[in-house]
Amino acid sequence: MSPAESFRAVPPAHPSGRAECAPRAVQAVAGYIPGIDPGALSWETLAFEAHGQRVQVALPRLTPAQLETVAAGVSAAAQEHLAALPVLDIVDAIDRAIARMLDASDPQRQEAEQLLAVVTGFDPEMLRLGLNASLKAFRRPQLLRMLAEDFGDPGLLDGFRPRAKGGWSRAYGPALLAHVWAGNVPGLPLWSMVAGLLVKAGSVGKVSSDEPLFAGWFARVLAEVEPRLAGVFAVVWWRGGETELEQALCRQADVLTVYGGVAALDAWQRQVPAGARLLAHGHKLSAGLVSASALDARQSQLTARLAARDMMQWDQQGCYSPQVFYVERGAQVSPREFAYQLAGELAALQRQFARRSLSLEEIHSVASWRQALELQGLRDGNVELLGPADAPWCVAYIDMPQAPSPGALNRTACVLAVDSLEQAARWLGGQRVHLQTVGLAASPEELFRLAPALGRAGATRICALGSMATPEAGWHHDGRFSLLDLVRMVDIETSAEQAAEALALYRD
Repeated sequence: MSPAESFRAVPPAHPSGRAECAPRAVQAVAGYIPGIDPGALSWETLAFEAHGQRVQVALPRLTPAQLETVAAGVSAAAQEHLAALPVLDIVDAIDRAIARMLDASDPQRQEAEQLLAVVTGFDPEMLRLGLNASLKAFRRPQLLRMLAEDFGDPGLLDGFRPRAKGGWSRAYGPALLAHVWAGNVPGLPLWSMVAGLLVKAGSVGKVSSDEPLFAGWFARVLAEVEPRLAGVFAVVWWRGGETELEQALCRQADVLTVYGGVAALDAWQRQVPAGARLLAHGHKLSAGLVSASALDARQSQLTARLAARDMMQWDQQGCYSPQVFYVERGAQVSPREFAYQLAGELAALQRQFARRSLSLEEIHSVASWRQALELQGLRDGNVELLGPADAPWCVAYIDMPQAPSPGALNRTACVLAVDSLEQAARWLGGQRVHLQTVGLAASPEELFRLAPALGRAGATRICALGSMATPEAGWHHDGRFSLLDLVRMVDIETSAEQAAEALALYRD
C-alpha cells in the first residue's frame, strides 16, 4: 500500500462470494516518510469501528536504522531548505495549508472528517466544528501573533538583529525536533509541528495508536502547497515501549516534545542523552469558576450552557477540559440550581452531539467515580448525583467546598458550592503541580482580583467559560513558551564589534 493513497472503501469478502451487509471497510494510510521507498517499509494495520463504519489504517513500521536514516534526511533537508527561508515565507506556506484543511469542499478535508470520526469515535458534527476551531488558530494573523508573543522581532529567526543594549542576537532552532504525541484530541500535533517549522527545525513526530491520522494529513497538505518543505518533516509510528526505536529517535534529536502520562514521560526522560532537552506535557487538571455575578435569572442559563460546551468538546479528553466547577453562593440562582441547569444543558447537548462509545476501562472509571460519590453522599449527606445512572453524562452536586480531584472525564463533573471564589482558588492550590486552565465567569473587577490568586494556585491559563477547549494562538502551554523554549540564542557582543572595527580596511 503506497503512502500516496489516502483511503478507499473495500467491501469485506463473504464466504459465498457475495458482498456482506456489514459496514464497508475503509482502508487508510497514516504517516509521512520522505526519502524511503514505501516498498522498502514494513506495514502494520490498526482497525477502528464507530458510527456503523470500519476503518483499517496502515502504518509504516521503520527499523531503528531506517528511523535514523529518515531523521538524518529530515535534518539535512531543514538545513538546506528551511534555514535560508524567511520566516514570513514559512508563515505563508502554513497559512495556505491550513486554508486547504479548512475548505469543506477539499477532497482531503472531506476524507479526513470521515476517517477521524471513525478512528476517534467522536460525534461527526462535533469533530467538524472542533477541527475548524483548532485549525483557525494557525492562520496567518494568528501565526504572526505567535511569533510576536515570543520574539517581538521575528527577524531574529532570519539573521542577527541589533540589541537595545548593544550587540546583535539571532535565534536558531534545533537541527532536529522530535515529537511524541498523545492521541486524545485531534489536532494536537499542530501545535508542536507548526512551532518546529517557525523556528526552522527539522521534525520527526511519532503518532499515537489512538489517533494516527491527523499529523500525516497536515504533512501531506503542506508538502503539496510548498514542495520545498516536503522533506523537512516525517510522521512515524510504533507501539509504545519499543525501546530500540525510542533510543534511535533520542540519539538524533536535539529537543524532544513529549505529550503523555507520568509513566510515559518518565520513560522518555530516562532515554534523553546529555545535551538534549525534553519538553514534557503531562496530565493536567482544569476547572471552572462561576461568580455570583453570572448567576442572576438572565445569565445563569447561558453560563451553564457555556460550561456544558466546555465539557462536551472532545468529551473532556483535552488537558484544558473542566472536571470541576466551583460556584459561588449568594446569587439569585444557587449553586445547586446551577448544577441542575448544567445537567439539563448536558442532556440537550447529548441530543445534538452524542458522546462517543466508551471502552470497558472508561465505563469502569465512570462507574467507580459515581460509586465513590454515592458513598460520600451516604457518609455526609452533601452529595447529590444528577441524571439517570445510564445517562451518557453526570453532574455531582457537592454542597460544601473541597479539594478538586481528577474525574472520570467523558462528560462527568462535580459542582462544588463555595462562599467565595477566593476560597475556590485556595482549594485549587492543592493541585498546583497539575492545574492548567481555569474557565472564569465573573465581572471585570473579579477577573483581575482573582487572577493573582489563581496564578499562585498554579493556573497557567485563565480564559472565559465556554472557551476552555480553544486556546489562543501563542498561549503559554503549561506556562511555557511555544517557540522560545525550542531555540538557542546566539549573541554577538559589543566587544566583538569594536574589536572588528580595529581590523577594518578603513581603520586609521
